[in-house]
Amino acid sequence: MLFFIILSIVIIQRLVELLIAKSNEKWMRNRGAYEVGQAQYKYIVLVHVFFFISFISEVILLQKTPASWWWIPFVFFIIAQSIRVWSLSSLGRFWNTKIMILPGADVVAKGPYRFMRHPNYVIVSLEILMLPLIFQAYATAIVFTIANALVLSVRIRQEEGALQDATDYQQKFEKRLRFFPTIEKE
Repeated sequence: MLFFIILSIVIIQRLVELLIAKSNEKWMRNRGAYEVGQAQYKYIVLVHVFFFISFISEVILLQKTPASWWWIPFVFFIIAQSIRVWSLSSLGRFWNTKIMILPGADVVAKGPYRFMRHPNYVIVSLEILMLPLIFQAYATAIVFTIANALVLSVRIRQEEGALQDATDYQQKFEKRLRFFPTIEKE
């Protein structure tokens, strides 16, 4: 029962996020934004779709149950969800599942982006690891943590390059680490 409740919430969340991303993409394109990394985007989508297929299959077919210590990854998952909402709301209309670049825009440097360059990618990585661990779906946790790291290694380079070329990204983020919080002295 816990599995289906959590799974339903996460799937609904992802579907709502896709609707928000589509709306944000339209808003940005109307202001002159363009997409970068279109060829690579399908691999991000495939990793996420196959993550859910693998996760569901591993739990149901292998009759996985929550680990006795399930609450530990669950707590990390809930914390990740809170930071996810903070990240997405900080980006506002600039948040997207695609790499959308609005030339000349000021890069968002508030919320968790004050402390690191890519908090949302850290959150997605934590979710891909923690969600399967709750239910002892270890194969899914390992395979998709690696797959996600591979697609993000390409995506992040594309995103940072495009942002450096068209925005004030370098100036705002040169002292921030990609995945670990950095506290800058004023």
